[in-house]
Amino acid sequence: MRVVIAGGHGQIALRLEALLAGRGDEAVGLIRNPDHTADLQKRGATSVVLDLENSTVDQLADVLTDADAVVFAAGAGPGSGAARKDTVDRDAAILLADAAESAGVRRYVMVSAYGADNYDPDSTEVFQIYLRAKAQADADLRGRELDWTVVRPGSLTDDPGTGQVTIDESVPRGRITRDDVAALLLHILDNPCTASMQFEVVGGSTPIADALATFAREH
Repeated sequence: MRVVIAGGHGQIALRLEALLAGRGDEAVGLIRNPDHTADLQKRGATSVVLDLENSTVDQLADVLTDADAVVFAAGAGPGSGAARKDTVDRDAAILLADAAESAGVRRYVMVSAYGADNYDPDSTEVFQIYLRAKAQADADLRGRELDWTVVRPGSLTDDPGTGQVTIDESVPRGRITRDDVAALLLHILDNPCTASMQFEVVGGSTPIADALATFAREH
């Protein structure tokens, strides 16, 4: 399986790349800074230097040729201003969807944000603008004829993964390890039945595969 990951140097992306490469899949990370290439190579992934804020659909579609899936794991980062929440968290995600359609890649997995739809539309606070950007990107993706899955993780930690989660359309606020989010994304890529699903996820007591299967069965 060839998986192209936007935001390829992000902490979740690096973990997912290692999981993919470790079992023989091809992980391709899109990065803006060429100095990050070595970090991807250490995980067994290849890199493509491409600035999503300054790229065209055609440029990105060329990278997606022969891909089996794309994952949007990019983000402007906690130190960025409001403008980049729109240009990265929203517009870059939409650009990836446009390019996926152009390249004929149907599978799109979105790493979104917990509670994204609950933003304050009148707020000028950066975090609220971030949530709005995520919600708008998710809504755009849900309106497309792609095999999409939208994942909305709770507060992220660098603790070791447990392999156990809680998944539902809405879950109580909580924390989840980046290890477990990456493992969850791998399960999603392996399971076509997760297409057209959107859910929140935090740490829990149910193995990832079982939690996904139960949610898919009930929804």
